[in-house]
Amino acid sequence: MNTPEGFVPLRIKDVVRETGDAMSLVLDVPTGQESRFSYRAGQYLTLRVSVDGQEFRRCYSMSSSPVLQRDLRVTVKRDGRGVVSNWLNDHAAPGDHVDVGTPEGRFVRSESSRELVAFAGGSGITPVFSLIQTALAAGSGRVRLLYANRAAGTIIFKDALGGLAASHADRLTVRHHLDDERGVVTERVVRDFIADIVDVTAADYFVCGPGPFMDTVETALLAAGIPADQLYLERFTAAPVPTDEPSITESVTIELDRQTVTVDYRPGHTLLQMARMAGLKAPSSCETGSCGTCIAQVTEGSARLLNNDALDDDEVAEGFVVTCQALPTSRTVRFVYE
Repeated sequence: MNTPEGFVPLRIKDVVRETGDAMSLVLDVPTGQESRFSYRAGQYLTLRVSVDGQEFRRCYSMSSSPVLQRDLRVTVKRDGRGVVSNWLNDHAAPGDHVDVGTPEGRFVRSESSRELVAFAGGSGITPVFSLIQTALAAGSGRVRLLYANRAAGTIIFKDALGGLAASHADRLTVRHHLDDERGVVTERVVRDFIADIVDVTAADYFVCGPGPFMDTVETALLAAGIPADQLYLERFTAAPVPTDEPSITESVTIELDRQTVTVDYRPGHTLLQMARMAGLKAPSSCETGSCGTCIAQVTEGSARLLNNDALDDDEVAEGFVVTCQALPTSRTVRFVYE
């Protein structure tokens, strides 16, 4: 499998078993490639993997900290339906090589002196762990984490979090929430967790985990008066694209790399899917509406977003969409990749 443009083959330096269903890959960055793989806490890497002769690209957040570790580390949790995550958990070994794209993602902080309030569910701890390590090592604000898991045996980075809490007792608070003991996280749990914050608007809030968990936390935080621009969401999965909705769209026109292609629209398909059906190599990565890799601008017609964690309101008003989460809503649609 030849390495495509934009990817670099990195050697797997170590495989660290975190829990029974999660492991971390420690990736060795070759000399001369350090600047290419410079990253910010909270970002992710795209891994290109071949399974049974078929190519897959998947995004995995880095659990390492850019100010503490030279090697990159991504953490992968086994998923009952996850072809790549399961294959990596079963087959990845030290000495192997994997094609890796350069760091991307907007789940990052711009101000390190503010308080960091984080909510993680399951493997959603991965980018949050990077943020916490970095905040404690290079920032000055307080850090607090509410971490939800099914049971004690599924807590990723349990010992590492405990060690950080002990060594930074004056700045870091970690609260574990186990569903098998207390039920799932509710809005009341979230409200209680932030109840002692004197000024809730003076902190940054980061949320990552399963969809229902994230929805609950987001609703509770917004109801508590947290400004939307201080709330950062990172979704690993998105809601399924509805296939039974009636559609008035007849055709879609795509402009990419000096090519213009018009194709008949297939109901239920996103703009990204239509670009692929047109034979175009459209940019994409996370396919959950989070990373912004597949952004394009709708110049004619209209589209609605199923999920959007990459664009602000002004960009949406100007017609920009994350094509992986955009469904056309007019008879014809034209969009341009820049």
